[in-house]
Amino acid sequence: MEVAYNKHYYAGSRQELVAKIAAELSDFRFRHVLGVEKAALELAQNNGVDLELASVAALVHDYAKEKSDQEFLAMIDACQLDSDLKNWSNFIWHGVVGAEIIRQELGIEDEAILNAVRRHTVGAVNMTRLDQIVYVADYIEENRDFPGVKTARAIAKNDLKEAVAFETSHTLAHLIANEKTIYPAAISTYNAWVCGR
Repeated sequence: MEVAYNKHYYAGSRQELVAKIAAELSDFRFRHVLGVEKAALELAQNNGVDLELASVAALVHDYAKEKSDQEFLAMIDACQLDSDLKNWSNFIWHGVVGAEIIRQELGIEDEAILNAVRRHTVGAVNMTRLDQIVYVADYIEENRDFPGVKTARAIAKNDLKEAVAFETSHTLAHLIANEKTIYPAAISTYNAWVCGR
């Protein structure tokens, strides 16, 4: 499914946006982005979310993923973001800081899209349907292959909120099993979406 852009969220066409994203990313990452857009459009259709909005948010969610650490650190300073961000890494930066890069380089000002980018890695206590769609689509897109992904896809078809809870629970379990540091917002997401149901 390809969505026609009416220039509500991005000034150019979908093809122009795709070309800009392709120029920034490796082939592997670009394939992932297209997979996320496909999954996001299906979820948007099932959950009453504007397809153009979902398409733009999905396409740009990893726009900054392959930027250098120096670019992220400079952007944290330039935008006066929380200095604690400097203690983290690309996994956090490409969402939270990436939203500011998207604003500057792609001219996207829509806060719903920028928030979906900010929240797509660790979620948030309060997530809009668009936030949930990008968060889940990133996890279940067709190029993903890990234990539980088929279950996640099946849940997402029927219940978006349940898919958020499943993803959050399994992601934290994976991080704990591998003794990885957990970003505080991810714990808040877990408490809200898994324990708070």
